[in-house]
Amino acid sequence: MSNIIFQPTDLAQKRVQVLEAARTGGARVRDKDGTSLVMLPESRLRLLEQLADWGTAGLRLEQLLARATRPTVADLGALGWLRVFDDEDQREFLDELQQALLAAHADEDLGVLDGCVLAWRTTARQLEDPLRRSVLMGHLDATDLEDVDRPDAELTDGQ
Repeated sequence: MSNIIFQPTDLAQKRVQVLEAARTGGARVRDKDGTSLVMLPESRLRLLEQLADWGTAGLRLEQLLARATRPTVADLGALGWLRVFDDEDQREFLDELQQALLAAHADEDLGVLDGCVLAWRTTARQLEDPLRRSVLMGHLDATDLEDVDRPDAELTDGQ
């Protein structure tokens, strides 16, 4: 963010400089009452809001998992979709969330964070269905598998 502090009159008189400062990281405007205002790209604001929201959710989940009792749906709140996972999986989600938060902050990009949450939510939706849950979480042994022939090269080339 620029070290320049603009005055309210600069919004009209130096609007090009104010907007350029805002585009390149942030523009500070000191209001008449001394309040410091910041103008920055909306994408940066969204990044900061999402990091704060998911960081708070992660801290809340960490506190819940430290308790001796399993968190209820009410305890989980917005993370209620985690209810389908056992304690170990919830801890794994927390670990992945923390790593995704660090990466999103470092990259200044929500892609890793969005991907992490989407993958876990998708899995949670699958586990809510009893049949899918039994397939995903059920025991698999060698008698459940069957040998198949390798497909012809013609078929694998998209022909």
